[in-house]
Amino acid sequence: MYLGLDIGTSGVKAVLTNEAGAIVATATRELALSHPAPLWSEQDPDSWVDAAIGAVDDLAGHHPRDVAQVAGIGLSGQMHGATLLGEDGRPLRPAILWNDGRSHAECVELERRCPSLHAIAGNLAMPGFTAPKLMWVARHEPAIFERVAKVLLPKAYVRYRLTGEMAEDMSDASGTLWLDVGRRDWSADLLEATGLGLHHMPRLVEGSEASAVLAGEFAQRWGMRKDVVVAGGAGDNAASAIGLGAIAPGDAFLSLGTSGVVFRVTDRFAPAPEAAVHAFCHALPGLWHQMGVMLSAAASLAWLAALMEVPAASLLAPLGERVGGPSPVQFLPYLDGERTPHNDAAASGAFVGLRAATGRSQIVQAVLEGVAFAARDNLAALSAASGSIAELDLVGGGSRSALWAQICADVLGIAVHRVEEGEVGAALGAARLGRLAVTREDPAQVAARPRRLASFVPRASVTAAYDEAYRRWRELYPALKERT
Repeated sequence: MYLGLDIGTSGVKAVLTNEAGAIVATATRELALSHPAPLWSEQDPDSWVDAAIGAVDDLAGHHPRDVAQVAGIGLSGQMHGATLLGEDGRPLRPAILWNDGRSHAECVELERRCPSLHAIAGNLAMPGFTAPKLMWVARHEPAIFERVAKVLLPKAYVRYRLTGEMAEDMSDASGTLWLDVGRRDWSADLLEATGLGLHHMPRLVEGSEASAVLAGEFAQRWGMRKDVVVAGGAGDNAASAIGLGAIAPGDAFLSLGTSGVVFRVTDRFAPAPEAAVHAFCHALPGLWHQMGVMLSAAASLAWLAALMEVPAASLLAPLGERVGGPSPVQFLPYLDGERTPHNDAAASGAFVGLRAATGRSQIVQAVLEGVAFAARDNLAALSAASGSIAELDLVGGGSRSALWAQICADVLGIAVHRVEEGEVGAALGAARLGRLAVTREDPAQVAARPRRLASFVPRASVTAAYDEAYRRWRELYPALKERT
């Protein structure tokens, strides 16, 4: 048996898999976000640990015999979160998350201090990344910065609490702006540019390598053996790729989670910062990947549902499984700013085209289409960087909706496939990495492609209308930007 833990933004997912690779059981625990100031997004690091422990408690309570057989654990996590620890190993402040936009000025300063940033890190300096966050802390909370002994990412903090070891995998480390992504090692130059040193960083491991052994107290708590291996794991999107079997150059998928991602595997370090495309290490040795990232995908629908005080499913139900064409209303899903292609933490969301006769379903459809249009921006950026993408598997919470899948196919102009276990892809990928750390099998034998449940192809009857709607939608951001 193998256990995967995905430390997400809205919750922690735990997945238990058997020797055949099938999912035996799952458990989830919710997490809360804090927004103490405009553009700020924070979480209590200990809440991740409590949720992870609680999720495994649930599994152990309902499936004690299966949990007792766990040999390896893999971790997946939200990327970029700055978790600052003092000499005692305790957090010095709440973690600053991936969707926090406060450090725009520090990004400008980092680019000035380190002209080689793009070549080494493979990415633009963006507020979501970890390094600018530390520069912000140094400027605005100097007393805390002076006490920083270690900087960990969210899943690395959970690993530390479960094992006592501080380690990070290559894929998650790629999102710090401190990693030499081509060399797969920390960059002393990039660390120095932010006032840090190598001693502030955890040791690096590949995602499929053993990083630590589960602490005895937790092994005893869950009835596990004493030598349970904890793998390096992966950032959430790289872990999803392992769960999808996206481990060959050219494999690609679209994630509609809290954030949205168009992801493609590459066999080399292929930075394209001019298009705000991310170039990161994959979770397996010798592989990298490119990503286009939108900061509010399923989060946009969740925001609307919360605003209207109804479940998201109730918003979608009246629209059925397909629409006859674009909504007359258009929506910019920049509720937390945007990365690809704009790299603008200050970008804001908007509805355009509202009328007195506008109905709720038209607004809901506009949100789904706005996210799909943003995904088309991402697809275009990746296509320009490394060639076209012919089809995409669909994962994340948004993958539950056949309506949204069809809208994505119509907007993107390529086939989109809903896949088995698409909602737990990151946790499943983490479990697979936990297995690889134990068995050292060929990854191709473990990271199998999931069964496709349904395929959605662009409909000739609406693609021209969506092309025109996308052209008009593309005009909204620059027009609104001029007014802010």
